[in-house]
Amino acid sequence: MADPTEETRQDGRRAASETDPLLENRGDEAQHVGEDPADGRERWNHPRVNRYRYVSVNLSLLILGMHDGSIGLERYYAISYATVSTLFLVPFLGYVTAALCNNWIHHRLGRRGVAFLGPAARLLGYIPMALHPPFPVLPVLLLIVGFGNGIQDSAWNTWVGNMHQANELLGIIHGSFGLGGTVAPLIVSAMVAKMHLEWYTYFYVTTAVVCVELVFAVWAFWGASGAVYRKKLRRDAGGGGGTIRTVLSEPITWLVSVFLLAYAGAEVSMGGWTPTFMIEVRHADNFLAGVTATLFWLGLSLGRVVLGFITGRIGEKLAITGYLLFAVAFELLFWLVPTTVGAMCFVFLMGFFLGPLFPAAVVVATKLLPPEYHITAVGFAAAIGGGGASVLPFAVGAIAENHGVQVLQPIILAVLLFLIGVWLALPGGLRKGGLDRAQRSRETRT
Repeated sequence: MADPTEETRQDGRRAASETDPLLENRGDEAQHVGEDPADGRERWNHPRVNRYRYVSVNLSLLILGMHDGSIGLERYYAISYATVSTLFLVPFLGYVTAALCNNWIHHRLGRRGVAFLGPAARLLGYIPMALHPPFPVLPVLLLIVGFGNGIQDSAWNTWVGNMHQANELLGIIHGSFGLGGTVAPLIVSAMVAKMHLEWYTYFYVTTAVVCVELVFAVWAFWGASGAVYRKKLRRDAGGGGGTIRTVLSEPITWLVSVFLLAYAGAEVSMGGWTPTFMIEVRHADNFLAGVTATLFWLGLSLGRVVLGFITGRIGEKLAITGYLLFAVAFELLFWLVPTTVGAMCFVFLMGFFLGPLFPAAVVVATKLLPPEYHITAVGFAAAIGGGGASVLPFAVGAIAENHGVQVLQPIILAVLLFLIGVWLALPGGLRKGGLDRAQRSRETRT
């Protein structure tokens, strides 16, 4: 006969977990709650703690979007475009370090460790940057920030990418990234152009937001320890995850990584260098230049949310191919129609159709690769994609130093055409369901 006292204690714990996410977190160690009974994937809204976790992921991606923006750097430090562009490059090293450490962090510390280390690294960079240090210090600080951004970018993309309704949920979190990119130029433009403040005052804002993120994310993910992660991995993968060597031997990993590297490079180059292009080539004032960049990020945000609900319904391969063709058309119009109003419209629409690319690539990777490879492969691809957000803007700045910032447009056009080629190289064809058929074919061969 069951002990009535023990039953009462269990009922009390269940009731408490209904209202206290920290108690519910502890349940992660006892059972794999929140998974869809049909396909074993987690849901964003069950158990209740997943709701808080999903909100914290959106906050993290919002801050990642706010990270981009450099109006005022050249004037404050009296340095060239090429020198400023090194600030785009150094975070790449942080992202690469994150890619190499991501699997170890998950095994040792779990997602709780990611929730702490990511914001902590951001604060280690942002607080000194708010004190406007000498320029040689900035690359070191941005390297640290790049590491924090890298571990969170890859971890949260992997977690959400394996959820039920992944296209829609990834679209929303990447919409938060785009929202961060939308408000960043507005804040920077208002501070620099209207309030006549220096660029570093922007980091007062980001420091405050990251402090909120640190407290909330650690609270939400407290129960997601390394032990919980290892237990789930043993159940899903039958003993362990893919090592970096085995995952990197997969062509899919490299195709998705190259795609995300080129895509993120084009995205951040457009968001970061469009204000300079508008000022130097289209002769817009600082405020309108910032508004143009804002419209790009706004289009990106809306595209990720709106098109995220369409992409899965018509098939990722066909949908993204179509979106890229639209982006190429609007990039050509932005380049060839020399009006400020036209530029604003074309940049907005270009951002709208570029928006779903990153989430769709993550979904494709999770469909084509074995479950035990997901955390390493998607983490590696997302981190390399973040590195692309450093390398291509640096290249644009270095070339612009000798040939002018008008080189932005042909470079972006070439990258978009390259993206189409890489996307078509992924298996599955363009018909809906092709990715699932490719996955089944792969499982049959193995």
